[in-house]
Amino acid sequence: MAHDRQTASGSGIVNLIAAVAATGGLLFGYDTGIISAALLQITRDFALNTLGQQVVTSAIVAGALGGCLVAAPLSDRLGRRYMIMFAALVFIIGTLVAALSPSVELLVFARFILGLAVGMCSQIVPVYIAEIAPRETRGQMVVLFQLAVVFGILVSFIAGYLCRNQSWRLMFGLGIVPAVILFVGMSLLPRSPRWLAMKGNLEGAFEVLRRLRRDPAAARTELDTIVAMHDEQAPWSALLQPWVRPAVVASVGVALFCQITGINAVLYYAPTIFAGVGFGQNSALLTSIAIGVAMVMSTAFGSWAVDAWGRRRLLLRLIPGAALSLVVLGVMFAIGSTRGLDTWITAMAVVSYAVFNVGSLSVAVWLVGAEVYPLSCRSKGMSLVAATHWSADLLISLTTLSLVQALGAAGTFWMYAGVNLVAFVFVWRYVPETRGHSLEKIEASLKAGTFHEMT
Repeated sequence: MAHDRQTASGSGIVNLIAAVAATGGLLFGYDTGIISAALLQITRDFALNTLGQQVVTSAIVAGALGGCLVAAPLSDRLGRRYMIMFAALVFIIGTLVAALSPSVELLVFARFILGLAVGMCSQIVPVYIAEIAPRETRGQMVVLFQLAVVFGILVSFIAGYLCRNQSWRLMFGLGIVPAVILFVGMSLLPRSPRWLAMKGNLEGAFEVLRRLRRDPAAARTELDTIVAMHDEQAPWSALLQPWVRPAVVASVGVALFCQITGINAVLYYAPTIFAGVGFGQNSALLTSIAIGVAMVMSTAFGSWAVDAWGRRRLLLRLIPGAALSLVVLGVMFAIGSTRGLDTWITAMAVVSYAVFNVGSLSVAVWLVGAEVYPLSCRSKGMSLVAATHWSADLLISLTTLSLVQALGAAGTFWMYAGVNLVAFVFVWRYVPETRGHSLEKIEASLKAGTFHEMT
């Protein structure tokens, strides 16, 4: 009974730490999602053309690409916790500049600064959570970050709707609240025990593990396992080693498909696309809120399924549903009706696509990236995953409206449906099952050449 109480207490501490760290995901979601509603007002205030809309939208993605690459060497040197705190400060600065921007040029710059913080959080928060969580609940804990992301997106959609008759500056300014919470909260949390061990501070690592696990024997065993791997910080070239390559392929592939399957095309431009085909502005914004609710619900389900079903099985079960939803959505736009039952079918197709895509690829992307790499190059590997994610996101955000103009909305959605089917084949071939395996066991499987045989 005493051991059970210790385990429960330790789990409570881990849950609290993960929840505070995941606030970075809420900021990630809010600052990337708020542009969906704000863009309708910004376009009018600054008389933006299609290119201008895409530049304002994609500036945060360009910043995120830089932020995730900068975070890797700094987090290896300074630690995961300090880097998250630094990202929170950048969030605060970027939010203030965005809310007060007198020109579109300064707004683009502010969105770029916000992107730096988003990129840093996308790289380091999943790693931090994965390195503190016990293997039995690591999936749920890391996916808490993605749950915070989609909750932040939902909050941004609700804020956009409520502030639709107010200034877009207020929409941006509200983001300062979770940024302050993240900074203060992280200042009270422990450092990553695996980072401390990598730095040679074994006593500090043991103390953190003892606090997290509430069982000195279990903490000692876990530390011994970490030390036995003899991990030291490795250079970027370590990712090119043949034995690490399967981890690179699996994680980078999931990150790539997470974006090119079209989720952010729907996320960023849903109100603009729907308004363009006849939906009123209010209806378009309400449709976005429905998408946000669906994303939160599907991510909550995914946080259960990654440990109950497994990462691989979740992906294989849900991706086909995303492809089918996009086929239906394309058909509805090809018909061109925005009245009566057709309106509801179109909206349901969008919502079901969000459920299937977010509940699978978006749930798995940060989890797979955070757990498949060896400790020696985990931070750099996660940077590569985040860089792939944001590079693909940048491509999508810069081309979506142009694609809609060139192919039509129907053709664009059908194209994304085909990409979802390719993603299914990729997961079947290259993504193993990591559920229930410790980070050290996953590393051992890479070294033994049995990574793809993990079940």
